[in-house]
Amino acid sequence: MLSNVVTRRFTLDEYHHLIKIGFFHEDERVELIRGELVRMAAKGTPHTVCCSNLIRELAPLIAGKAELRCQDPITLPSGSEPEPDFTIARLASDHYLSGHPTPEDIFLVVEIADSSLDYDRDVKMPLYAEAGIPYYWIFNLVANQLEAYSEPYQDSQGNFGYRFKRIFLANQSVDLPLPSSSLDLSSIFP
Repeated sequence: MLSNVVTRRFTLDEYHHLIKIGFFHEDERVELIRGELVRMAAKGTPHTVCCSNLIRELAPLIAGKAELRCQDPITLPSGSEPEPDFTIARLASDHYLSGHPTPEDIFLVVEIADSSLDYDRDVKMPLYAEAGIPYYWIFNLVANQLEAYSEPYQDSQGNFGYRFKRIFLANQSVDLPLPSSSLDLSSIFP
């Protein structure tokens, strides 16, 4: 029976038009992944606390060096416009008013994961690697650790991923991909 099911994919322009005409409710959290509309998971208290802690700690570390964007869209060439929890992007004179950051603008993408952990690893990671985003971090709230991925690549079967994965524990520090910037993880995890 499912062989008769047809899904509708959206282009970035169509997706932007839906947003412009108010198709989505203001509190409805969706993102475009490979042309498909995906409902984002609701944020629990640990996710919210981790997000607030990251805002407090990251903002002074990157001030004047990069743009810190929180749960804002990035535009990827795969027909995707995900809304990662954080993006650290190049400074832009218009603060990206003329368009969302693209892979060439992005230093680091950060996701905070508890219930979304598998999705962030299995769907988001290859998406970001395919786009050539050099660093991808998952704040894994299940294991209370940071998964730091670097060096995107494509394997011989055409799958995308990152060559390196480093685990940082909640009591460690990690260097940001910016000069002289280190983040104390003990102030981040709830």
